[in-house]
Amino acid sequence: MPYPLALALTLLVEVPCYVAAVTAASAVRPPRTALAAVMVNCVTHPPLWWFLRQTHGAAYWPAFAVAESAVCLVEGLLLGRLLRLRGPLPYAASVAANCASVMAGLLVAG
Repeated sequence: MPYPLALALTLLVEVPCYVAAVTAASAVRPPRTALAAVMVNCVTHPPLWWFLRQTHGAAYWPAFAVAESAVCLVEGLLLGRLLRLRGPLPYAASVAANCASVMAGLLVAG
């Protein structure tokens, strides 16, 4: 899948997930949450894409799992700071959004 398509798919899937999770559990408004979701993805998606393009063979899936876990942590941390959220909410939203986009990517690629 070409990078622009992968980024577009990621944003198409993850931004609504972030908005739904964060606005349902906090007082943060949807437009602010959507902007923060785009921002955290613009930070994490390029290095993730580059890293996974360098990984081949049997090492790919373990590297994928570690890299996606790191992305969830970084996005949760950044989202919490951008939206001034405390506790598990930004991390839970990150895991949910990233799981959804991984599943969408697997469906589109497969």
